[in-house]
Amino acid sequence: MLLALRGEASARHPPRRAREGVSGPALSPLRGRGMEYAESREYAIGDDARHMDWRVTARTGRPHTKLFQPEHERASWIVADRAATLYFGTRARYKSVQAARLGAVAAWAAFNDGDRVGALCGSSSEPPRMPAGGMRGVLPVLEALVRWYSMPANDAHGLDHALRQMRRLVRPGSRVVVLADAASVVAIDVARWRALAKASELHVLLPSDAFEQSPPRRRLRFLSAGARSELDLAGKAAYQRWQQAFAATLQQALVTIRDAGGEAQTVATDASASDWLAGFRATQAEVA
Repeated sequence: MLLALRGEASARHPPRRAREGVSGPALSPLRGRGMEYAESREYAIGDDARHMDWRVTARTGRPHTKLFQPEHERASWIVADRAATLYFGTRARYKSVQAARLGAVAAWAAFNDGDRVGALCGSSSEPPRMPAGGMRGVLPVLEALVRWYSMPANDAHGLDHALRQMRRLVRPGSRVVVLADAASVVAIDVARWRALAKASELHVLLPSDAFEQSPPRRRLRFLSAGARSELDLAGKAAYQRWQQAFAATLQQALVTIRDAGGEAQTVATDASASDWLAGFRATQAEVA
């Protein structure tokens, strides 16, 4: 159950948040680059002209500038790819099941950090779960992940549509965790990934099955939608085509996200759903 993964997320020792009067290396509760409008006041020499409040300036006849304050609660978003290629697995579980588990750990990690948690899958029939704090944020996200990954999406919208939607909703300083198949990642223009990484703290988790990355060099039989087929991987040419379709695509996905300014990790289908948090925490420490 996704509820049980709360223990795995907590076992990764999330960073403590600072309290007034307490010294030490704990992180500040004032999060990242997220800023909220506080008030407007008359313009003073040295103020950033980009923050001019033109409405108040026009109403009063005197130049005014906007003041901002840091957000006290960061929003953590989980974006779910529901590509048909995720519904495959030969080690322990399907990639889609592992994606749901990864999303659950991400939600619990955000909960432990005091973030508001939200999620979306880009489906026309599934509205976004807007970020909320505490259990009011986590539980709807877990419920959505169970339903979203119970079967492939039945509409034409995919990860690209989800990222377009995310780009409209994300605010500076947010954390965005994308659960995706490697083929879905490389099908999207790197400019879209770059824009999302610039607007948020971007992490992309790629469920991976060992059979896809290193299949046996022999004739394989497949059954799909009631139809049987065979693929002979004993030959060099066929094996190379397989490698290009899976192993090379996975590496390309990792490079794409990292070149765009985000973090990307592969997680095997038989691995712990919290394995990726170790690298995630290390990245946080470097930023801090």
